[in-house]
Amino acid sequence: MLVPFAALAEGNCPPGHYPIGGQGVQGCAPIPGGGTGANGVSPRPTGKWETRWGAIAEDKSPSPGAPLATGAAVSQKSKRAASSLAMDECRKQGGNKCEVRLAYYNQCAAIADPGTSSGVIAGGTSIAAHAETLEQAKGLAVRDCKQANGGGDCTVSYSACSMSEFKSF
Repeated sequence: MLVPFAALAEGNCPPGHYPIGGQGVQGCAPIPGGGTGANGVSPRPTGKWETRWGAIAEDKSPSPGAPLATGAAVSQKSKRAASSLAMDECRKQGGNKCEVRLAYYNQCAAIADPGTSSGVIAGGTSIAAHAETLEQAKGLAVRDCKQANGGGDCTVSYSACSMSEFKSF
């Protein structure tokens, strides 16, 4: 005897919906926050976010007077792939003892070198930094470069982002 009353209370609406309307006009609306889509079925994801890696490699023993060989990789599927590509690029630039200086994922990175846009100060320390945004990474690299080099000028010599990518199913 209680079953028919329950059906009337729902106003003949499907599960997850409630009756709306009045004065002879009636309809059904989804219950807010019910977490279901049409026909009471939960929505399914249509893809996934994939991690992307970046890396920066530099020559640890540059020849005197030669520019510092630097290699970089962005948007790689693994840390290993990003590091390997950065090392290859460093060697192509003439690096003899290339080492990965920074590997990062789903972020941005920057390198700041001591000196100004007209030239790098010999013997200074370059700084690599990573952060959520490109501007944050550049700011951190310049700030830390100035601290490491006695407050002198520093300029960004490289910056890039390797952000996660959405892949549809």
